Amino acid sequence: MEEGVASYYADPYHGRKTSNGETYDMYEMTAAHQTLPFNTKVKVTNLDNQKTTVVRINDRGPFAKDRIIDLSVAAAREIDMIGPGTARVRLEVIELGREPKK
Repeated sequence: MEEGVASYYADPYHGRKTSNGETYDMYEMTAAHQTLPFNTKVKVTNLDNQKTTVVRINDRGPFAKDRIIDLSVAAAREIDMIGPGTARVRLEVIELGREPKK
């Protein structure tokens, strides 16, 4: 479990490659995290309104020092953080992603 500030990213990142090689789609339920393995599923709770969403980690970030996760637009919309742009959140790992076999 981790608590901190979430932000979201949209244009101009929509359509660009993510750190795991996928194309970023701001309408999918995905997110960027600094250290969690790719494909980890995380429950994100907005601590101001208790709304939740589940995202899959497919990118690295955020790169602002006071943020713990960057959500897609779709995920940010589900927890009502589009207007403010950031929210205090709690992250709970639901399913740890697996590293690809080499």
